[in-house]
This record gives sequence, C-alpha cells and structure tokens, in this order.
Amino acid sequence: MNETHPIWFDDMPTPIGRLRLVADAEGLREIWFETGRHQKAADPSWIRAAEPVAEARRQLEEYFAGERQHFTLKLHPLGTPFQLQVWHELDRIPYGVTISYGELARRIEQPLAVRAVGAANGRNPLPIVLPCHRVIGSNGSLTGFGGGLPTKRFLLSMEGRVVHGDLFAMPG
Repeated sequence: MNETHPIWFDDMPTPIGRLRLVADAEGLREIWFETGRHQKAADPSWIRAAEPVAEARRQLEEYFAGERQHFTLKLHPLGTPFQLQVWHELDRIPYGVTISYGELARRIEQPLAVRAVGAANGRNPLPIVLPCHRVIGSNGSLTGFGGGLPTKRFLLSMEGRVVHGDLFAMPG
C-alpha cells in the first residue's frame, strides 16, 4: 500500500518487549507489539526516523516508569466511524480502572453491540495509549489482547500497583 504522504516508524524497548511506533503528519497512527496476534511488517515506503515519534516514545517511557497516567499525544488512528467511536471511548477509561465490554457498549449508547465493540476493541491500532487492556470480560476474566494475555496482565498489574502506591511490589 503506497502512501501519498510520508509514514515514519521507530522501535522502542519496553518492559513488555519492543514496540513499533508508526506516525504520519497527522499524528501517531499505530503501536505494534513485538509479539501477539496482529503481526505486520513495515511498508517499504515507510521511513525509519526517531524524531516524528519522539514525543510518543517519551510519554510511553513515562507510563512504564509509573510517572504518566494519561497520554496527551496527537493521534491519527485509521478506522471506521464505529471503530473510532469505540477507540475514543477507550481514552476515557481512567488509569487503573477496568470495565467490561458490555459497559463499553453502553458508554457508546450501543448496549446490544457488545460483540461489535469487542471486535473494534481488538482492532485498536494504538494499544496502551488508547487503553484497550482496561476492557475485560463481564465475569472479570482477562479476555483477548493483541499483545497477548501476559502483556495485558502485566499492564493491569503495573497500573494497579502504581494506583496503590507500590510500583515495585510483586503481584500476589
């Protein structure tokens, strides 16, 4: 897929593995996990460059250090109007809080669209920044996550420890 405008990308190390950050002139477009179910390769026309994703990298580093609870980045996720509605609502889930897929569907005033909400959540191109990891099953189970369930568990555990003031505690 050839883009008419430049697309930049760069990789960063994190406690959950390498993340690939992808941006265009409009903002951060995607974050890819090194492992997980949505593996992709960078388009050959894309340009590896640190500067266009430097602010995203800085804010993600702060998040993993327990110093940031909400991102203030210029975002440019590409999706359908319904997906964009779901992703916008993800941004409203507070740090350290989880909600169910049903609750997410209610929040966008589509209470019968739980499966569609789940599908949109699973296609979130900006995990962590748009915190899809904070959406769990109605019974409290950790259901699917593009970066894998161990990553989802790590992120939720990290957020819980920071919220409760113990970033270095081992999960019980």
